[in-house]
Amino acid sequence: MSENDNPKAVPKGAVLEASSAMLQKQLYAIFTKPTDGMGAVFANLEDHLAFQVQLEKDGIMFAAGPMWTDDEQEWAGEGMVVVRAASRDEAIAIAESDPMHARGARSFHVRPWLINEGTVTVRLDYSTQKFSLI
Repeated sequence: MSENDNPKAVPKGAVLEASSAMLQKQLYAIFTKPTDGMGAVFANLEDHLAFQVQLEKDGIMFAAGPMWTDDEQEWAGEGMVVVRAASRDEAIAIAESDPMHARGARSFHVRPWLINEGTVTVRLDYSTQKFSLI
């Protein structure tokens, strides 16, 4: 097999063409990690969470939350934030505005993420007028 038969990367256009019948919703994942332990993370947590809630209210936030260690037993300060933005540069500007990053408690890396597959289920119980996401 030649290298052309097994490319290391596929051009964006080819991916978009292959998934043309799918959602193709472009979002941006911000991977964030502590720069020097958990002290600065906790010192900035309240402001960070207020920032995140504002992103949610503004319709920018798609999803966010902590990432457990691989054994699923602890949180070492890492997180992922997925935002709606017009470009990677705009997503970087959003990440830079997060108090965690602006104050140096965490560093971050932004990756473009194309959503093609998946599902969201909402259950609404008429009798109690309550809903849940499944």
